[in-house]
Parts: sequence; structure tokens; C-alpha cells
Amino acid sequence: MKKDLVEHINAAFSGIWIQTHQADEAEGEIRQAAKEQSWELAVWDIANGIRSGTGAKGVAAGDPLGGVKHLEGMAGQTCLLVVHNLHRFLGNAELVQVIQNALVNGKADRRFLVVLSPVVQIPPELEKLFVVLEHALPDHQQLMEMAQGLLGEELPGGDRLKRIAEAALGLTHFEAESAMALSITRHGEIRPEVIIAHKAQALKKGSLLALHRGTESFADLGGLGAVKDFCVKALKGSQVKPKGILLLGVPGTGKSALAKALGNEVGRPTLQMDMGALMGSLVGQSEANLRQALKVAEAMGKVILHVDEIEKALSGVGGQGDSGVSTRMFGTLLTWLSDHQSDVFLVATANDISKLPPELTRAERFDGIFMIDTPTDQEKASIWRICMAEFGLPDQDLPNADAWTGAEIRSCCRLSAMLGVTLAEAASNVVPVAVTNREAVERLRTWATGRCLSASVPGIYGMVPVITQPKRTRTVRPSVN
Repeated sequence: MKKDLVEHINAAFSGIWIQTHQADEAEGEIRQAAKEQSWELAVWDIANGIRSGTGAKGVAAGDPLGGVKHLEGMAGQTCLLVVHNLHRFLGNAELVQVIQNALVNGKADRRFLVVLSPVVQIPPELEKLFVVLEHALPDHQQLMEMAQGLLGEELPGGDRLKRIAEAALGLTHFEAESAMALSITRHGEIRPEVIIAHKAQALKKGSLLALHRGTESFADLGGLGAVKDFCVKALKGSQVKPKGILLLGVPGTGKSALAKALGNEVGRPTLQMDMGALMGSLVGQSEANLRQALKVAEAMGKVILHVDEIEKALSGVGGQGDSGVSTRMFGTLLTWLSDHQSDVFLVATANDISKLPPELTRAERFDGIFMIDTPTDQEKASIWRICMAEFGLPDQDLPNADAWTGAEIRSCCRLSAMLGVTLAEAASNVVPVAVTNREAVERLRTWATGRCLSASVPGIYGMVPVITQPKRTRTVRPSVN
């Protein structure tokens, strides 16, 4: 940020709005730049008033108008006034006019107003007079240096320091330092799992994303060998940053379970984004929430971003029922899918392909679109074994489960353990979704044939050779009328 600030000051941008959640860190960088460039600097906030190198202290405390007017009395060749949280006071018409005059005249007088704020809320009168800069969160190198500073001589060996920094990505300097200090207090060392737990608490404050804390792994998930291998190779064995996958399938076949287990399998935290929770009551709020959620995910570095049942959130695309909110959110998501260069691996799941806009499934939105069908006989045997072990069931004859999904097999095992009956008796309480929703399941399978990758075996799902029918001929005998 310091380099950007110096360039904009030298280019005479009189109004600079810096979006930051680390106001103290940003102020420190500005002070360092002012010292290096010989700028006169003053800082105002509502509690302390003016603080400057000329000795002014406490002037205009509680008076934002007086604080901004202090810029007029500064006498240096290049003068900077840093104002904290100015967005709180911009409902005052007189203050807006004073700022407008100061920014217009500041270009010639070399007087600059720098605003530090966690949000960008600029009135229309001032929009064209401010340039917006972003104060980035600590990067990987800065976090490693922070950990080294806290540990002193007791540096961890191997790549543990890198894993500590990766765990802290997405936190502010204050949050990261606090999390590391908490780990040292508890364990005498910095542990990545403590930082991740602190990160989960930080995410709860925003309510846009949640950090999944489960311990699932691929060993707990029967079948799906092709999609498992694809994800592991993309996330562990490639130098190219992967984009993500879209999982289509019959309800209960393990789409969400795969997304949750993937993070633990490849050593990445799994973030869950509820598209419904992003909806806001104000115009533009839903789209802003989506952009903020994606921005938070990107700041956290190497993560799995799980969006469950994405078709539910995008079902209004092209319709009139929600005033175009779904369409605008869909556009934001499409742009991010195509353009993002981050290490976020998106795992989206869907049950009904008919509700998904066709633009979502074109090439380069996802690395692969997988169809997860009801498990094969071999996969079912693996699922029965895992679920029976989970509920402590003895070996016994298995019921006929031709059209069952993994969720229905687990339900049968749970009912058997709960009711104290055999699996065959518990099976009478399970009605498979392939029966209750037969038409939708068949539509999904028909659409996926030739269009999706198979989640169970390498290759295209349901590729059936087209049998060419012989041309029908008709013999005409003129003698027969």
C-alpha cells in the first residue's frame, strides 16, 4: 500500500480513500512514507482529535468538521491529513461541502485528505474526487516473519513455519498475532489448528462464510474413485492452480460428503458458503455480500469453497420474481469463476440440472463436471461395510438395495441400530429416492449421459454407442391396388 500511496500523492490525487480493517497498521505505513518523503502529516480521529508532528494534540476532538478544516492551516509543501472512519459523518451537508472544496483546491496546493475506513461509502458529490486504495491483509511472508518474531530462537523445523503462515492467511495483523500468542500460551508453540479455530471464530462475526470443522476423510466415503483421484491430483500434484468442480447427482449420493472430506484429505480448510444467507433486503446488498464472501475466501489462500445445492440460489436467473437479484448474483459468480487467480477450489453441488443456467457449465468455469449416480455393487459393498462399522452392527445378510443411494444405506444401518432389528427388517422403513422421484432421476441421468464425467470410473458418464438402425425400405407392387 505504501508504494501506491506515494505514487498517487506524487500524481496529485488530493482525495485518497483507503479501505482497511487494520487502521493502526495503515497509519503506521503512512507515517513511514511521510518520514521518507518529508511530508507534513496530521492524523484526526473523533476520540483524540488532531495529532501532528508540530505539537497539535486534542484539537477538534469530537468535531469532524474542525478536523477536516485543520488541513487548511498546515504549512508544509506537501501536507497529508489522515482521517479515521470518515464515513460515519458524511451525512452532514456542511462537512461534505468543506471536503469537496478542500479536494478541489488541494490539487494545486499539495494538500491531501487520506481516509482510513473499513467500508467504502462515498457520497455522490465526492465520488469523482476520491481514489480508492485497498490495504491488503498480511501476506505469506509477513505472517512467517510475525511467527518468527513471536517464537524467537525456538523456530519450528521443516515446513511447519509455512503451514503456520498458510493457516493465518485471511486474518488481520492483530488477529493473526493474537491467534499465535494464544497458541503459545496454551501449548508453548504455534500450532496451525489453533489458528484455524481462531479463524473460524472470526468468520462467525461476518456470517457470510462458515469454516467446516469435521474430521471426515475419503476413507469414510465409499466409492467415487474417479472424482477422488481427480481432486487429489489437481490439488496436490499440479503446478497449475485448479478452479473447481461441479457435482451433479441423485440426492443422497455423497456430493456434500465429498466436498467436506476433500479439505481434510488434501490439507486445506473447507469454507461453506450458504447462497441463501447472502440475500439482503436492500438493493444491491445481495451482490455485495457475494463479492465480499468471495473476497474473504481469496484472502484465506489455499481453501476449499463448498457451495451446496447451487441451483436453489440460481433458480431465479432470467425470471422476474426477485427483481433480477439472482441474475446479478449469477453474473458476479460467473465473472469470478472465469477471472479469479486465487488458490480457492470451488466445489459446487446440484441435484437438478434443469434449474442451472447453461452458462455455468461451459468450459473453463470448472475443471470438471461430474455425475454421481447411485452406487455400483462394488461401491455399495464398501458403503455397507463403512456404515455397519460406524453403528457397531454385526455381520449379517444384506437387504436388496439395487436402487439405493449411500444415504439410504446409512439410514438403514442407523434404523437397525436404533430399533434393534436386523438390516432386512430395517430396510422395510426405507423408500429409495429413485422410486419416490423416479422421473427427476431419469431426467438427470439422460441429461448427464455424454455431457458429464463419471464420478465412479474414469471417462464420460453413461457413454452408450449409438446403434444405427437400418434404413427402412418399402417394396411397391403396382399390381396391388
